[in-house]
Amino acid sequence: MSATTGEAQERARALLTSDALERAGEPGATEKGYLDLLGGDAPASTGTTQDLMLTRAVPAIYERWWRPALARVAKGLTGPGMAEEIRIARLLMGLEIGNCVLDVACGPGNFSRAFANAVGDTGLVVGIDASETMLDRGAAELARSATSNLALIRGDATDLPFRDASFDAVCCFAALHLFDDPMAGLDEMTRVLTPGGRLALMTSVQRKLAPRGPAKPLTERLSGMRVFRQDEIAEALQQRGFEDIHQRLSGLVQFVGGHLAAA
Repeated sequence: MSATTGEAQERARALLTSDALERAGEPGATEKGYLDLLGGDAPASTGTTQDLMLTRAVPAIYERWWRPALARVAKGLTGPGMAEEIRIARLLMGLEIGNCVLDVACGPGNFSRAFANAVGDTGLVVGIDASETMLDRGAAELARSATSNLALIRGDATDLPFRDASFDAVCCFAALHLFDDPMAGLDEMTRVLTPGGRLALMTSVQRKLAPRGPAKPLTERLSGMRVFRQDEIAEALQQRGFEDIHQRLSGLVQFVGGHLAAA
């Protein structure tokens, strides 16, 4: 583990709950270049799509080929590309120098590294994912980039290991629809946000081209991908105290953001 990686991990440790800190002290928790809080207790896969994320092959091509290709199919030919997705995420979160940012289901950390550049050395970005293979790839990229304000953590997105109100902004792009319990994931993202903190989501949305009727639950069970109703996520954020909610639809994808009401 490099000195820069160690510095960011130490800053991230200060945000952990007491239980998570105990797990962080277990043998081997930091030897891979990321902090492993799961060990052999990874969450169960929700289906075929998530199974592929756990292989060695997909993480190797995820950032350059896999994620852009799948996103292009979902968003349509006129939908935003990967660089535009990152810009949308940054705008929805309103990133500023010094912000503390959580990237949920960060994969190999391509968005996390962009956020780290945006918040500067005084800021901190924490990327969390359950996939060892994704984080192995991310740790290698992190070492090559020598980024000093990004820490990667292996953990459960529906049971985040962070103290309440730890982050100024939270991002979860292209993952919420893969969670076993997406609403529990939203609960956790809300919990770790500071009052006034900002949330950015990219996830599925029900459109005319998506499966409907009896085919919809069957397709979801086989793929492990949930398709949300067009108003479902925005309503869920309102119920959790978010304000100024923005939603943009692109093909079978929606971008949603808002800020948590101040206490």
